Amino acid sequence: MGLIDEAIQSGARQRKACEILGLDSRTVQRWRTQDIGEDCRTGPSRVPRNKLAASERREVLETVNQEKYRDLSVKQIVPRLADEGTYLASESTMYRILREEDQLRHRGVSQPRTSKAPRALVATGVGQVWSWDISLLRSPIRGAFYYLYLVMDVWSRKIVGAAVHTHESAEYAAALIDSSCRLEGVLRDHLALHSDNGGPMKGATMLATLQRLGVMPSFSRPRVSDDNPYSEALFRTLKYCPQYPEGPFLSLEAARTWVESFVGWYNGEHRHSGIRFVTPNQRHQGEDVGILANRTRLYRAARRKHPERWARDIRNWSRNEVVRLNPKRNQTETKAA
Repeated sequence: MGLIDEAIQSGARQRKACEILGLDSRTVQRWRTQDIGEDCRTGPSRVPRNKLAASERREVLETVNQEKYRDLSVKQIVPRLADEGTYLASESTMYRILREEDQLRHRGVSQPRTSKAPRALVATGVGQVWSWDISLLRSPIRGAFYYLYLVMDVWSRKIVGAAVHTHESAEYAAALIDSSCRLEGVLRDHLALHSDNGGPMKGATMLATLQRLGVMPSFSRPRVSDDNPYSEALFRTLKYCPQYPEGPFLSLEAARTWVESFVGWYNGEHRHSGIRFVTPNQRHQGEDVGILANRTRLYRAARRKHPERWARDIRNWSRNEVVRLNPKRNQTETKAA
């Protein structure tokens, strides 16, 4: 109760404070009304009728730890016991007992595949962190697709490279990254390139090109799309924009023409919510500084003119100076430049 009172005095809501402490707000209200002064919760008052006896619990542990069962999972142990005419407990009960005894470990020589989250990348300007991926575009042939390669600068959200091909290829990917680096004038050892774990991303030609250009590769975990959020969001914007065709692209050239027009619209006209609703080109070229400053002056003037209409401060039009890719708590961040 003292912690809750302290949180409320600091400006927190009682319901939120109760949630953090694992209490119901109505319980706290009852304690205040009754002036009990201490926690009177007693927990469950009855033992479940289907709970195993202590002797049955010991029998389960002794059985699963026998030499012939100790390297098997519970899913394998239960049917083998049934074939021997023995029933000790259900699978879920065995799993619960092993978990409570801290014996729920992977059994056998092989170990489950584990993967670490990608290292956090930080961008404070253009040409420091890029993200890229490949998406499918429908073709006139059912089951066949065109492959869209898109590269974006994470800091400015500008699409710095785009290509459409008939198949996935590390050679196509390497050529796109090479040309994009030359067009953007990327300095050696200043750029980190993030992607997923697909074949074109980790192909020998692609990795050799990155090494030649002095680009640091970064990869998502297998089957974890959240590790590449900027490219995923870009593809969603592409496929849900009003200009996206309802039917398939009739030819490879038609797909390339449409993608070229989309890149021009996205970079030059689309106001991006992640960069204070300026266009990627404006942020990439530094024009957003003056635009955002003008918006701030406009809003302050409007507030001075009618202060009664503003319950709070004006909208935040300050520039986002730092952009993070895959930030994690208690994880070292890598600054790309």
